[in-house]
Amino acid sequence: MKSTPLSLIAGLVALAAVTGFAAVTAPGDEGVTETKAAARLPVERSSLLCPAPSTSEVAETTYTSFTPSGESGGETGAAELKPAEPLPADEEAPAGEDEEKEEEKEEKPADDKPVASLKDLGKPATADTSAPGAPALVGTATGKFAPGWTAQQTTTAAAGGARGLLGVSCTAPDTDFWFPGASTGADRQDYVHLTNPDDTAAVADIELYGAEGPLDSGVGEGITVPARSSVPMLISTLTGEAAENVTVHVTTRSGRVGAVVSAAEDGVGSDWLPASADPAGTQVLPGIPADATSVRLVAFAPGEDDADVKVQLVGKSATFSPAGNATLHIKSRMTASVDLKDVTRGEPGSLRLTPVDGSGTPVVAALRVVRGTGAKQEVAFIPATAPVGERASVVDNRAKGSELSLTAPGETAEVKVTASAGSESGEATVKTYTVKGGTTLAVTPETPSGLKGGYALTVETESGGPVYAARTLRIAEGGVDMFTVQAMPDDGGTVEVPSVEQDLSVLDD
Repeated sequence: MKSTPLSLIAGLVALAAVTGFAAVTAPGDEGVTETKAAARLPVERSSLLCPAPSTSEVAETTYTSFTPSGESGGETGAAELKPAEPLPADEEAPAGEDEEKEEEKEEKPADDKPVASLKDLGKPATADTSAPGAPALVGTATGKFAPGWTAQQTTTAAAGGARGLLGVSCTAPDTDFWFPGASTGADRQDYVHLTNPDDTAAVADIELYGAEGPLDSGVGEGITVPARSSVPMLISTLTGEAAENVTVHVTTRSGRVGAVVSAAEDGVGSDWLPASADPAGTQVLPGIPADATSVRLVAFAPGEDDADVKVQLVGKSATFSPAGNATLHIKSRMTASVDLKDVTRGEPGSLRLTPVDGSGTPVVAALRVVRGTGAKQEVAFIPATAPVGERASVVDNRAKGSELSLTAPGETAEVKVTASAGSESGEATVKTYTVKGGTTLAVTPETPSGLKGGYALTVETESGGPVYAARTLRIAEGGVDMFTVQAMPDDGGTVEVPSVEQDLSVLDD
């Protein structure tokens, strides 16, 4: 019996560590409980997943990994992106995948060598590949490299059906993703890439919703994603119905995955379509380029109720509703779309969706944005996103071609923007911007002095209301002004950890 108090104490400490909560009761103060305020501490582990970049023979891909300087999750650590495992030989080839290429990929042994390993905080690491069968990447950051760890893959395809600049921020694993803006139309080749970071298989379901409601997609149920592997699914093979605007819903029955959609449109270009922010009554879609020639809004209401939203452009000097498109009615579980044409009219802007009647029916949304005309068109996608919050970063910025869009839909805000040291050389620069309430500010970042290689941009909210941010990257290739847009939500570098103390009063009895 003498060991009981020690066992109880050990059990209570372990319980406090797991639950993150402990009550404090002073001896003699029966019934009086004191809890201390939670603290925000740096995370100690982060996971990121990058989809397989391209099967094109003429594509070149750059991987960039970065952790900003600041509070760290420890003195040591590592941040590594490693190739995903090849699919097992007895796995069915992903729908729409060329069988010969799939067989070649299966024969290759897994390569455990890290890609773009980080050495320092505040300085990006990069790696390049032109291999047409380059695998998806599974990444983990620990210790000092975990808080705010960000990675991106940028692919330039100069020719072919997937021509374009394809940029995507590598995603954290989750169990639920919404992708408004996909398509099963004849002129689109859209794949949903599912990547499993864990050591056990995940099982996922893919649901499709068109303008009239759910599309028949029974083959999208129970998709097995092997451990530490990636499975691309051609969306048009999941249903017999062709639809120009489709919302894709990915959920997992077991395990977790990273999910992102690659979209290639005949004669227009290609890019990645990231997941929308979680369903909410208000959504902000930042970073529409000033010279956009076509903007299409695609939205979806996942609940049982219809949604009526006010559509507003947060422009350079004011917020206003586009002529003829002040509101949008979104029927429950049906994909709605509206062509906003050249809504920005030569000025940068962001789109904001808010409830018409204040009911706040949750919606998800994304924009299909086109720049250029005729054979020189190029497409990109902008999903609804969360605000910058404390801090957000975006990587693979170049000496030329990067533009930062900052939107304050409510109160005026002040943000600090840090351009990091270059991946090869260069000193970081810092500049503060004021974003007036109800406006979008587009700036060309100050590049690091002595820059060689790429650099990262980190945005931190200093004061005022919420700020939404996105980075546009432009590269001229083959006579086409290619571009891609990445939103910048809070990097999740810190988590709320309640104060924990032992409560020995439970041993009084």
